Amino acid sequence: MRLRISKRLVVFVIVGVLMVSGCTPKEVVSNSSSATSTATEASTKTTAQTTETTTEATSVPEATNEAIPGMKDLPRLEGKATVVMMVKGSPITIEVDGTNAPITAGNFVDLVQRGVYDGLVFHRVVRQPQPFVVQGGDPKSKDPKTPSQLLGTGGFIDPKTGSERYVPLEIKPQGSDTPIYSKTFEMAGVTQPPVLQHKLGAVAMARSQMPDSASSQFYFALADLGFLDGNYAVFGYVKEGMDVVNKIQQGDRIDSAKITQGAENLKNGGK
Repeated sequence: MRLRISKRLVVFVIVGVLMVSGCTPKEVVSNSSSATSTATEASTKTTAQTTETTTEATSVPEATNEAIPGMKDLPRLEGKATVVMMVKGSPITIEVDGTNAPITAGNFVDLVQRGVYDGLVFHRVVRQPQPFVVQGGDPKSKDPKTPSQLLGTGGFIDPKTGSERYVPLEIKPQGSDTPIYSKTFEMAGVTQPPVLQHKLGAVAMARSQMPDSASSQFYFALADLGFLDGNYAVFGYVKEGMDVVNKIQQGDRIDSAKITQGAENLKNGGK
């Protein structure tokens, strides 16, 4: 496929690379006239579907009071933390931003602290027809016997509940004191750009078409991906080691991930 092919066709071709459980962030396809999204089976019918949603955007204090069931029990990062992820013996330093994405960042740091990411595979690497993402974080990938067709379908099973932990979509608009929850910016009628944007080196959560379906899978942005802004939750940035990210191949494993600074900012962590 060539870059000169119809932009809309490119959307459908690359859509699916941030797949979780075989679903699609359809609202991105509806919004974006160029480049890509983060799941599969995109449909042009989704603009009508998403605009029919009546769920109200929720601020952090409201969510804590169970506007989103279970929210108050989720890990929360109050401030920033630094995570060093080792891949093939080389470090990737990630600054995790709990100031602007407390629940999303808290979930990631909690999973790092639990050792969930150690040994997991990067099951999707998309650099053609243009740099897009490196995606990993499926716990199923730890077992080398897991069939390739199942990679990208799993999430973190919380030992306390025995069920998969999901975190709400959390994106903070510029000029706002709190993030918006459980809605894309289009769904919420937000026109401002987010504070945390899909710039080169952004680290964000993959999810299905349901806003509150992110669990453990994450991705590195291999380029500026502004068409994803307002649709997926960025929670940090690569500060050092982007050269390592750029060398990751599909099937490479995470040697380890450790919190090197800011562990004390994690609240409700499980370990």
